[in-house]
Amino acid sequence: MKNRRADSRTRRVLLLGAGGQLGRALWELRPSGVEVIRSARGDLDLAHRSDIEPALRALGPDIILNAAAYTAVDRAEEEFEQARAVNAEAPAELARLARAESIRLIQVSTDFVFPGDRGRPWRPEDPPGPVNRYGESKAEGEKAIQALGDFSALIVRTGWVYAPWGHNFFRTLLRLLGERSELRVIDDQVGTPTSALSLARFLWPVALRDDLSGILHWSDAGVASWYDFACAIREEVLAAGLLKRLVPIHPIPTKAYPLPARRPFQAILDKSETIARTGFEPIHWREALREVVGITAKLDTPV
Repeated sequence: MKNRRADSRTRRVLLLGAGGQLGRALWELRPSGVEVIRSARGDLDLAHRSDIEPALRALGPDIILNAAAYTAVDRAEEEFEQARAVNAEAPAELARLARAESIRLIQVSTDFVFPGDRGRPWRPEDPPGPVNRYGESKAEGEKAIQALGDFSALIVRTGWVYAPWGHNFFRTLLRLLGERSELRVIDDQVGTPTSALSLARFLWPVALRDDLSGILHWSDAGVASWYDFACAIREEVLAAGLLKRLVPIHPIPTKAYPLPARRPFQAILDKSETIARTGFEPIHWREALREVVGITAKLDTPV
């Protein structure tokens, strides 16, 4: 399968999910000296498992960085087979082929594999226990990779990812701040808002390190509720001139905003092992938010 090049120093990375918010961040921050092949859903639909091997055979990557996922958490309750195809079956096939062909695999996963019912951050070795079908599909994908034993595969769990582009809480809140006279945001679910740019800066160096395998946790530093995050977004976009008026934001409990899929109440990831193994230290989520707002200010007009 491998399509070796004369210059063996240049590593070829297949970036899956290049059309998503994380995929774009990974492309924007790609390191020099690496050949990156972007693959979005239109190029390779991971829901079609039979298409994966021919694609890998044609591209011959040294590393697969899988940032693709079915992320419609509520729709996954009704569309579980679609979620499972992308989040479980595709990673299983990627892992099988990667192991057989000595390709390094980096799989991006989620804090939603945990139930969110403990009084401490979740460690990599904690057993999964998802409370919704999306989390179930992602946990199944992790299990399939781990079942193949010791090979050059790394699972990186993260959560609450947002970016200056794409569909995410930050972009939605920015739009609603321009449309509504007031907002209500859940205040009893806590986690760590994580910039896709911060995550990309972490993923690239660990992807290129063959000595790192198993499971790592990564997010920006600090803890917030969705309400805290919303208020911080409002503050930062006001300061940046993206918002021209102060819109009240009211805290509400989860029960006041029912959704089809349950959410973990506590989605904080323990990064201590990751810091020890990699030497990377996360920046605080407020600092990361300012960067995202600054980029957004160059892309958007005030609301």
